[in-house]
Amino acid sequence: MEVMRVAYPDLQVPFHSRWRHFEAGGVNRVAQLEARLAGVDPLEKARAKFDLVIPSVLLDAGAGAAWQYQESQTGKVFQRSEGLAVASFDLFLAGGFSSQADRPFQADADGLQKLTEETLKNGFQVTADNPLVGVEGRLALMQRLGATLARSPHLFGSTAPRLGHLVDYLVTQAKPGDSSTRELSATTVFTAVLEGLSEIWPGRVAIAQTNLGDVWPHSALPDQTLGGQLVPFHKLSQWLTYSLLEPLQDLGFILTDLDQLTGLSEYRNGGLFLDLGVLHPKHPDILQTAHRPDSEIIVEWRALTVILLDRTAAIIRKKLGMDGRSLPLAKVLEGGTWAAGRKIAAQLRPGGVPPIQIISDGTVF
Repeated sequence: MEVMRVAYPDLQVPFHSRWRHFEAGGVNRVAQLEARLAGVDPLEKARAKFDLVIPSVLLDAGAGAAWQYQESQTGKVFQRSEGLAVASFDLFLAGGFSSQADRPFQADADGLQKLTEETLKNGFQVTADNPLVGVEGRLALMQRLGATLARSPHLFGSTAPRLGHLVDYLVTQAKPGDSSTRELSATTVFTAVLEGLSEIWPGRVAIAQTNLGDVWPHSALPDQTLGGQLVPFHKLSQWLTYSLLEPLQDLGFILTDLDQLTGLSEYRNGGLFLDLGVLHPKHPDILQTAHRPDSEIIVEWRALTVILLDRTAAIIRKKLGMDGRSLPLAKVLEGGTWAAGRKIAAQLRPGGVPPIQIISDGTVF
């Protein structure tokens, strides 16, 4: 609540989404994009914003403590999520995800599939002295993203498949409100994300030949039904869903069911509960050893984080006299838990690293 009041004194908290990172350093990069898109219709603007934000979110796995990005336009230096956001923003404006030189502000199937390691490294200023964790995993993810667009023409278009065409699909899913509004459920957006992007995730658990994505087993759960020991997180998919909501609001949609999504089970939210003593490691080596995402230590930590975020949101709403409509979970994350998790980590450890170290392939966190 302290962090929330400092950042948003009027408690008008925006969604926790990628769009906040595009404001890093106090620079309004979205206005820059809007200027580039001047003269196009609102629907095409929304498509371009989807084309920008989807790759940017998917490229936002942990960067590591050693990497940084210097923005050429401002000279400012950014790290971690903000650095990845600014780097992906610049790469998008340069046409890095488009196959058409005369239409740079899009992310289409051909452009994503033909993305090279050299282009990605140059775009993110990766060198031996400026290493970025999981470059190969990020590149493979982008290439698989491009390949999967053609497999879902109802979501991404049957000719020249493009991420932005997901806007057109969601327009067809909206429900009429009163005479001037249309309603769209956040769960509809999330379902489209899961359906359209399920094939991009590498080497994960599958049921009926369907790749489940960010879903992991834990042996403490009863093994009585198919999938009974599996814990679904969908961290990047849910954060992506949160990030798609704002362009849809700009189109005039009234968004519903915001609290049907969960909190995000990543190391800033989870680190908050460890660093402030809500959770305690059972063994000292948990904090001294790096763990894979499929480690039961990580699965358990993430599961506890999801539950604790719900409980934290309920306490905050009660203290502020607000409810789930005025302060949905997407705002609790942005206003408080994620920011507070980063702040306490910076106070406790050099570089603000999380309390538990995770071996990342660039596609989970």
